[in-house]
Amino acid sequence: MDATGQGIAATAARFVAARRGADGLDAYPGTVPATLAEGYAIQDAAIALIDEPIVGWKVGRINAPLDAQHGTTRLVGPIFANMVVTLDDADTVPDMGIFADGFGAVEGEFLIRLGTIDPAQRAWTLAQAADAIATVHIGIEIASSPLEAINRLGPTVTVSDFGNNNGMIVGAAIPEFREAGLEDWTVVTEIDGVEVGRGKASAFPDGLGGSVKALLETLAARGIAVPPGTWVSSGAVSGVHPIAVGQTAVVRFDVDGENACHGGIVRCRIRAETPQA
Repeated sequence: MDATGQGIAATAARFVAARRGADGLDAYPGTVPATLAEGYAIQDAAIALIDEPIVGWKVGRINAPLDAQHGTTRLVGPIFANMVVTLDDADTVPDMGIFADGFGAVEGEFLIRLGTIDPAQRAWTLAQAADAIATVHIGIEIASSPLEAINRLGPTVTVSDFGNNNGMIVGAAIPEFREAGLEDWTVVTEIDGVEVGRGKASAFPDGLGGSVKALLETLAARGIAVPPGTWVSSGAVSGVHPIAVGQTAVVRFDVDGENACHGGIVRCRIRAETPQA
């Protein structure tokens, strides 16, 4: 990575240009970052090129053995205001965009909305992270990047292109979420009517609280403020599932419990991203 910052700025600009043009990238647009810090430096430079406000952050897993190498089990990326769709009811099927010549996937997630965060705090216990949660919704993250190989190239690359995020669908709020046993809800993802994955948040290191803790500490270390109402996309509870233009995804929450019949479903159709004006 160019220590002067020219390489960082150039890579960020190429990612942003590809996203604006809805173009694919055949190769990484620069020198592959060796560390998460280098990846976040590119992310920061790219954020500075976007006019939309950040309303949330996606949290993704870093699996073994790379978690030991990078010293964390999570990575984060921004979610911009124009990427968020809020559903009026469970029957709504929004169209969500992916980069047709890049990578595209759908992920069933819990969407956490934070309360007031002390801007001076730099470290959180799991209990403090849990206390920072104001509400929890069911939802979907759209993972997409102009770079088709983004996930195969590792977490430093994923971080450098907004954490591979390209949208979030906010479904129904979960009543009395602290007593709902969310960590043990079975979440199932289907694509075109075929089940492609299922899982539970309890499979994450430290569960949902671990995602919030990792996000808050990562942003604090980067000097990024967390306003009240910030969204946190928890991580892919039922897995990361590649999806193509024209396909439809359905995510079902708490399939073994009563909530599957009470708005515990989020749907979407996938369209191709088009160039921005």
